[in-house]
Amino acid sequence: MKLIKISLLAATLVASSAFAIDNVKVSGNAMLFYGTNDGFDTGFNSDKDASLFGKDYSWGQTSLGLGVTADLTEGVSSGVHLTAISAMGLTNIVSGVFEGGLTDEYWFDEAWLAGTYGKTTAKVGRMTLDTPLAFTETWSVAYNTFEAGVLINEDIPDTTLVAAYIGESNNGNAMGQWGTGQYAGVTADWDGSQNTTFGLVNGGKGAYTIGAVNNSWTPLTVQGWFYNLPSAATAYWVQGDLALDMGLSVGAQVAGIDANVATGDSSNIAYAGKVGYEMKDTFAVSVAGSQIGENDNGIGAGFNVFGAQSKLYTEAWWNFTYVARPDTTTVNVTATTPEELTYVALGVYATQATVGDNGGAATEVDMSEVTLEVAKSFGPLDAGLYYIFTDAEDQNNGDAYGSAQVYLTYNF
Repeated sequence: MKLIKISLLAATLVASSAFAIDNVKVSGNAMLFYGTNDGFDTGFNSDKDASLFGKDYSWGQTSLGLGVTADLTEGVSSGVHLTAISAMGLTNIVSGVFEGGLTDEYWFDEAWLAGTYGKTTAKVGRMTLDTPLAFTETWSVAYNTFEAGVLINEDIPDTTLVAAYIGESNNGNAMGQWGTGQYAGVTADWDGSQNTTFGLVNGGKGAYTIGAVNNSWTPLTVQGWFYNLPSAATAYWVQGDLALDMGLSVGAQVAGIDANVATGDSSNIAYAGKVGYEMKDTFAVSVAGSQIGENDNGIGAGFNVFGAQSKLYTEAWWNFTYVARPDTTTVNVTATTPEELTYVALGVYATQATVGDNGGAATEVDMSEVTLEVAKSFGPLDAGLYYIFTDAEDQNNGDAYGSAQVYLTYNF
């Protein structure tokens, strides 16, 4: 890691003192992630006799995130965030990483300026986003961000209106193109050895979205979003979530897309629903289901246009990209207990995705996943241990396999 990169953050702090900038906040985290398979490794080798913890079938990485936010003047704020990733000494026990390559990489994944007037806020620059079909995925050692302009208004009681233009992103997947790899594909815009990978959205035409979130009746939150990628596709997302005092919750989602294709089906739609029950400080359980329509061009629905995950209730814990494929029926069952009850947080996440012809694909791609979680917070340190059972017809020659993962995150 070059000291000049770190010094830019230090310079921000010095400047804030010199010009009497107020409310300067510095935060960050350090991560150590490790994973290993007892089946084939997704991209490193193809030996079906692999065992857990073997170097050739394991991956790991560390990351450091440093962020600074500050109020520049009344109603105007700014923020910058630096991420650095490194395999460090893990190369002695792993052959792959979560993001990028085995070399050290570092980049500014956030650099934004925001202004507020009344109940309206405008934000421009490089930033995280959280909308149903364009969002930042935070499951890896680094996260994808966007170069965008966002306008938020709250003049209507209990309603938030959002409009955004997205010009660039460092996403891993193109719209509608699915890979079996499990990594987010987040890479730096410059790491000293590679070309820029923070690329234009939609061939430079960008993407536009407008949305509204309403909570006029406290137990019910309703949201609706529309997306336009000029000359490429339009999409929408409608969702309602009802949470009752008795611990019962119900949710429904509908997402659709209409892509610009030369022949055949151009549109698809996804439906999802969820029922859950939570007893405070005791346990929570939910059952969700989703159905994606058929499409002979392989166009799915409900996916993150700029990443790998989906915000459908049925999304798997680890094996992303399945639930939003065309002609797919998915069921997800989740059960968790908090640390207050069992000293450590426990979780079971089970997903069964039954994929049809996947837009005419020749291979079957049904996927079953069961993830077991044991997690604990030690003050600023979050620790998680996971075992993932995967049985997918397009992985490991169709044979089931297991993965163990360890996540350590120190927040400061």
